[in-house]
Amino acid sequence: MKAAVLYQAGELPQYADFPAPIPQNENEIAVSVKAVAIKHIDKSIASGKHYSSDAPKENGRVTGGDGVCILPDGTRVYAVGASGMLAEKATIEKHMIVPVPEDLDDITAAALPNGVIGAAMALRFKANIQEGDTVLINGATGFTGRIAVQIAKHYGAKKVVATGRNLHSLQELLTLGADEIIPLTDDFHTRLTGPFDIIIDYLWGHTAEKILSTLKGKGKFTHHTRYVSVGSMAGETITLSSSILRSVDLQLSGSGLGAWSKYQVELLFSEILPEMFRLAASGHLKIATTAVKLEDISTLWDKDVSNGERLVVII
Repeated sequence: MKAAVLYQAGELPQYADFPAPIPQNENEIAVSVKAVAIKHIDKSIASGKHYSSDAPKENGRVTGGDGVCILPDGTRVYAVGASGMLAEKATIEKHMIVPVPEDLDDITAAALPNGVIGAAMALRFKANIQEGDTVLINGATGFTGRIAVQIAKHYGAKKVVATGRNLHSLQELLTLGADEIIPLTDDFHTRLTGPFDIIIDYLWGHTAEKILSTLKGKGKFTHHTRYVSVGSMAGETITLSSSILRSVDLQLSGSGLGAWSKYQVELLFSEILPEMFRLAASGHLKIATTAVKLEDISTLWDKDVSNGERLVVII
């Protein structure tokens, strides 16, 4: 079969022949792959920088973690791969499957889940979003941030404030549900007029330091704020004064692989993703994508996609 094969960590995947995978146990199924999104986590794992990265095997390995595929009985599903998914054939985990509605195209169905995971899991399980909450989304102009704005409103947020660097994409967020937008200038934090019930952060780094500095209390009762770190596009580490933690009613947590319970992951596949697929199919959840071919993977892997779009490889 043809596949995107990674031979060395940090190198570009190559379009090459690779043996078709075989199910290794009763929980795996062999499938034909239709579409796979190229995500930040895929690139991070391929580079060896992600905390879940494994070194490539001697003869290479197929990259790509999830996608839309066809089961042996002809059913079209979104699934998480037991083997690499950027290939004509793959094996998938039986318990990580979501049927794709007939009126939802392969490209959207492949692109949507990772953004939903990066938004809904943080909002629902880590931030415990409630009807009427005020939500700040730091770094909302990326693909997942744009989804987070829409899901926050779907979950009942009264007000959504979005920050971002891409001014064009930031302006578009006003049509997707954002009530206020703030460009990430050096003094952006001076425009944050909370209190915020929830802060979802896709950037971390110096932007997180500035946001957290605005929460610092002065010895009086403070508003309870649930701050959830989801990404680190602005830096992996921050300097955090202990006086901030002591002076404010702050819940600081992260949302990512390893941070969710087994039950929460089960709900992701049984409830959250099916609901979001229905919203997308009905036009109530909007995303932007760019479709590319598997044979062009080595030249498109690092393609810069602007305005919150996502690359999707058609198999």
